[in-house]
This record gives sequence, C-alpha cells and structure tokens, in this order.
Amino acid sequence: MTPSPWPPGTDSPWPPGTDPSAQPGTDESPQPATPPVRPPSAVPHHPRKRAVDIRAVQRRLRALHYAPGPANGVYNEFTKNAVWAFQKVNGMAPNGRLNQRFMRALAHPRRPRRLSHDGSRSHVDIDIRHQVLTFYRGRRIVLISHISTGSGRRYCEAGHCGIARTPVGDFRVTRRVSGWHRSPLGYMYRPLFFHLGYAMHGSLQVPNRRASHGCVRLPMNVGDTLPDMVRNGTPVHVRR
Repeated sequence: MTPSPWPPGTDSPWPPGTDPSAQPGTDESPQPATPPVRPPSAVPHHPRKRAVDIRAVQRRLRALHYAPGPANGVYNEFTKNAVWAFQKVNGMAPNGRLNQRFMRALAHPRRPRRLSHDGSRSHVDIDIRHQVLTFYRGRRIVLISHISTGSGRRYCEAGHCGIARTPVGDFRVTRRVSGWHRSPLGYMYRPLFFHLGYAMHGSLQVPNRRASHGCVRLPMNVGDTLPDMVRNGTPVHVRR
C-alpha cells in the first residue's frame, strides 16, 4: 500500500544519533503543505496552432515508459516533466512545447543513452549529462523520468557545508524510508539510498536544471512508484 504523502509525525525511523542518511549530501524539499502525489493543475505548453490531442500524447508517452500521469487530456506538471524527459532523450531542448518536431519524434522515438552493460535482472541508470533516469529489467526499459541532480554549487545550510555534487560510479540501493523523511537539508519523499546519504527521492521541486544538494530528485508521481519497482540491492549506475 502506498504510504501517506504527508510528512511523518516522527523523525527518522533510525535510532537517534545513528541515522546513516543524516549527513551532508542528503536532500531536499521544503516541508510539504498539501498531498503532492495528486495530479497537479494544468500548466501552459505552447501547442502548435492546430490543436494537440493531449490525451493521445499522454498515452503515447506512457507506452514509451515515461510517466505523464493519467491520460486525462490535462497538460499538468506530471505531463510536462514527462515531455521534458522525452525531449532530452530525443536530442531536443527541454522546453515542454508540443510542436511539430516533438510530434515527429513521438512517432519515431530514440532510446535513452545506455550507461552500462549491466545484465542483471534490474538496474537504474542515472544520466547526469541529460538529467534522465532510466529503470531497466534486464534490457527492457520499464521507466524513464526527468530528474534534477547536484547543482555543482557550494552551499552552507543547517550547519552543513559542501559542494552540491551527485556521486558518479556504480552503486546499489542499500536502504529506504517509507513516506516523508526529514534529512538535515530538507524533506525527501520515499527515498532510495544508494551511496551514504545520497538517494533517489520524490521532491516538490524538480526544476529543469541541476538544483539538488547531491541527491537525485524525482517528480512526485515517479517518486511514489519507483520504490515499488526497485528492491534493495538493485544496481545504480551514475554517469556524467
């Protein structure tokens, strides 16, 4: 059962003083004020002059393993995030516009850049260059998502200072927290930790740029479903 998207009434489930995620490098959202996994309201998408069938676009994106939210004909934040991911995979500027170039690519899509030769049952590729996450079962793509990784900037927050970089290398999912988890640098939704305090997690703020303290921010709908797909021990390959 999916946990409530509200922040928990208690702090971390780890014993006081022994929380392995409570260290620099953790992330990230401000405390949520509303249940964020509900479909958001519509946003502008600058369609071409001829009307675009948003529902058909959503269905096509879902068939290609992106996560646009329900096929309801509403161009909302989830759909925009999926459009961004598709545009990045297909060599376009991620501007969210459903123009003729986008529609042509939607009919003849590219596959995401493969980051490893991992032949394991399941693994996650995190492409920092293109800001895209891909989850595979064997060689079959299950999910493609827009992400936001470390900004590369220096930060000093909540007594922690450092450079906001996402670690590069080969890792594994080591642990997880259900629901909202409060880290030293903010809230993370359903985090999947893969290296020290670094995690893939749902966030209320996943902008079209690198903006995190080092974690891999996911749109809330992806952050709510990925933990149900990914087991502890799943390989995670992070590349620039």
